[in-house]
Amino acid sequence: MLEDVRALRTKSGRRDQGLFAVEGATMFDEAIASGHEPRAVYVTERGLGALGDRTTLLGEQRLFVVDERSMARLSDVETPPGIVAVFPLELASLQDLLATGEPAIVLAGVADPGNAGTLLRSAEIFGIRHAVFAREAVEPHNPKVVRATMGAIFRMSIATVDASELIELAATHRYTIVAAAHDGIALPDFTFPKRALLAIGNERHGVSGWLPRYDAGVTIPQPGRGESLNASIAGGIILYAFSQQM
Repeated sequence: MLEDVRALRTKSGRRDQGLFAVEGATMFDEAIASGHEPRAVYVTERGLGALGDRTTLLGEQRLFVVDERSMARLSDVETPPGIVAVFPLELASLQDLLATGEPAIVLAGVADPGNAGTLLRSAEIFGIRHAVFAREAVEPHNPKVVRATMGAIFRMSIATVDASELIELAATHRYTIVAAAHDGIALPDFTFPKRALLAIGNERHGVSGWLPRYDAGVTIPQPGRGESLNASIAGGIILYAFSQQM
């Protein structure tokens, strides 16, 4: 049983089991508050104390007390918080996501899990409820992504796609793909469409490494020195500008 949980640290383990793990009381609380039910929760004696009265929500069949050594094997962090909760891996279809007519953020080849998680966190803050991940890049339930979302992953609809599927369905549902691009229209001069897919790429290649074409490009004016903005910072600026227009 513990080996199955340990396997959730890997992409193949999550895919094969249809599960993912989160760590710590804060992320556990975020999940529960968002209506998600854990399949199992593994705690040390210290973690059990941190959960407090929350243990009554779980019952004996879903709560397992393990020693510190076992927890270190389950944990993905250097200093385990003493709580590992296992949840079903839930993904939306892009078809259903776009059928809402609501805007979405597209992680168009974002490879760094910290950037990916921060982009989801920022998207939620600025009113975006949907996210699309490139199937070939970092996955939404990577443990580092999950931690960086600070709970946003439990409140957003998320789809994973390849580029051709995104382009085809965006056209079908009358969405405009707006990409962060060095040669795009300056952000202060750009008028966002309401049915927008806001595509953010990785820092080195932008969206072009994954997305062969898009409908409009937008760039952030940079009067100072420096090669480029961090992907999550650039995304946050674009998300803010979008939210102000909407």
